[in-house]
Amino acid sequence: MREYPHIDPTSARILRVLDYVYANTDGDLSLDRLADVAALSRFHFHRVFRAITGETVAQAVRRVRMNRAATMLVQSEDAIAAIATSCGYPNGDSFARAFQGQFGLTPAAFRARGAMQVARTTLTERTTHMTYPVEIRDLPTHRLATVDHVGPYPEIPKAFDTISALMTARGLWPHGEGMVGIYFDDPATVPAAKLRSKACVIVDEACEIAPPMSEYILPAGEHAVLTYTGPYSGLPTAYDQIYGQWLPESGRELHDLPCWERSLNSPMDTAPENLITETCVPLKPA
Repeated sequence: MREYPHIDPTSARILRVLDYVYANTDGDLSLDRLADVAALSRFHFHRVFRAITGETVAQAVRRVRMNRAATMLVQSEDAIAAIATSCGYPNGDSFARAFQGQFGLTPAAFRARGAMQVARTTLTERTTHMTYPVEIRDLPTHRLATVDHVGPYPEIPKAFDTISALMTARGLWPHGEGMVGIYFDDPATVPAAKLRSKACVIVDEACEIAPPMSEYILPAGEHAVLTYTGPYSGLPTAYDQIYGQWLPESGRELHDLPCWERSLNSPMDTAPENLITETCVPLKPA
């Protein structure tokens, strides 16, 4: 596989993934396989890919496969079924639907027309300035009392309400040190109903954690910490900045641990535009 010694390591990993996709349109192009090619954590691979390329992995894979199919239809006499298989579609009907969705013509009509057409990339230029400050912090181990949430991330306030009520009812707030949200999945690749997260309170060692709360340990280590000010709905933009701008320029590598957020104030008494959130992305040791 081609190496890219003259660009930053993160961008080089993504270029290697694109090389692999072009060379293996009939093979396994799943997220897990491409994360292995990138040698990036599954917690972070898709976010990095999307932030750098402007496309989701699924969009990029579909575009490359469709462009190969278009080329083969115009420049070869191979059977449409064989072209479908070589482009990762063993089912002819699914290939025809995907192709027509991309180009507006069935494969047979596209071949009969005889004119080449390609699906364009959605690559966008990287902005030249950082909107939000990012710093590397060596954070301590955090012991957390947590309540699990499965479902759309904007609905996690229900879990935070639950853990807040439990902390109050059990008289545990003297042991609490702040609220944290942990997000295990990328909403661009996991259905909203299956997104996994935890609503958490940082607690001391004396805090008794009993069901329905559970304990979770955030390991100590260096993190890229972006301080975001604004409504929670804008947080995806903050992650795009970390993964798409800061990370390639930093030369650092991501740890195989989930990202998490710490709220520095509360929507209970703070206007949305003044909410302050620290987004924390774990890094491998330098």
